[in-house]
Amino acid sequence: MNELSKDELRLLIEKGKAPSLSIYMPTHRAGAEVQQNAIRLKNLLKEAEERLVSGGRRAVEAEKFLEPVQALVKSSPFWRQQSIGLSLFLCPDFFRYYRLPVEFQPSVVLAERFNVKPLLPLFNTEGRFYVLALSQKDVRLLVCGRYGVKETRPEGLPRNIDEVLKVDAVGKRLRSRSSSSGGTGPRGSTAWTDEVYTKEHVLRYLQQIDKTLRSILKDERDPLIVAGVEYVFSLYREVNTYPCLVETAIIGNPDQASAEELHAQALPIVEPLFLKEQEEARIRYRQSLGTGLASNNLEEIVPAAHHGRVGYLFVEVGKEKWGTFDPRTGKAVLHNGGKKGDEDLIDFAAIQTLGAGGKVYAVPRGGMPDREPVAALFRY
Repeated sequence: MNELSKDELRLLIEKGKAPSLSIYMPTHRAGAEVQQNAIRLKNLLKEAEERLVSGGRRAVEAEKFLEPVQALVKSSPFWRQQSIGLSLFLCPDFFRYYRLPVEFQPSVVLAERFNVKPLLPLFNTEGRFYVLALSQKDVRLLVCGRYGVKETRPEGLPRNIDEVLKVDAVGKRLRSRSSSSGGTGPRGSTAWTDEVYTKEHVLRYLQQIDKTLRSILKDERDPLIVAGVEYVFSLYREVNTYPCLVETAIIGNPDQASAEELHAQALPIVEPLFLKEQEEARIRYRQSLGTGLASNNLEEIVPAAHHGRVGYLFVEVGKEKWGTFDPRTGKAVLHNGGKKGDEDLIDFAAIQTLGAGGKVYAVPRGGMPDREPVAALFRY
């Protein structure tokens, strides 16, 4: 299994070619209902096979094409580790699947490219963020969404301060003292004050963490929250080079907190940031209507997205609009009910916007800037 990231999303966008099969389904994590997972995927594969055959492929060809997914149906180990949603993507010479914290509606899509629109809420600026759980004994990077969290320990990230300093833990003396505000509870601050953990050594440890994180996060712009004692957080702010470090931290020793507990503490911190950015884009859209810099006309938005003009795109979750786009003429045409050779033009516009570095907000109908299922704010 691959971990879904923006790089993986770009790969899905680039690799898709006919026939591209996209399957989404909810999954159960525990209990007797777990047995329904394989049955549901088997039924969705049957639907995919029927569509392939009705599209002109022989049954034996369809079966051969679906073999990578079919193997998962029969794999007991595969079903033992699930989240609440599963997505699978298959085309000639390419196969990916992702266990995700989103309860997808069951769907099967066969098209010229992969259907990635159901994944977009995971990349909303109101969805994805990181928590860096940091102490002298342990370092964890939590990849978070609104609905779930995954604990990771990326390669290259120091396991603890001793690994960086290359010292033996035997005989070390650590003294803890409370912060100036008093107390030694979750908000207390621990000073690393022995002859090994000098301020310079702690800074060296934190610099190594920051360097590794930058190589992992690359050009990400999702918020990063530090979970740690006040002393360490203040030093980490000095060495940090990641542009989206959140000024508010989860104060306290994170070693005793689970990933789920840290995720719950982080949500109230990031939600105001997400809502502010999205609301600012919504306001700018409304202010720009009638100026040529905003539109809710999909036939206008699609060619603009293709040419990289869309800076912000709002799309309604679960909404589809079928039609065609000819890159030679730059013309998009919507069809009622869809025709052979059509594609979901909302999905197309979202893919093109992301590929050009724009932001896509996949929101419920009530979160749309107006009554249309798509709204774009143009760069120029």
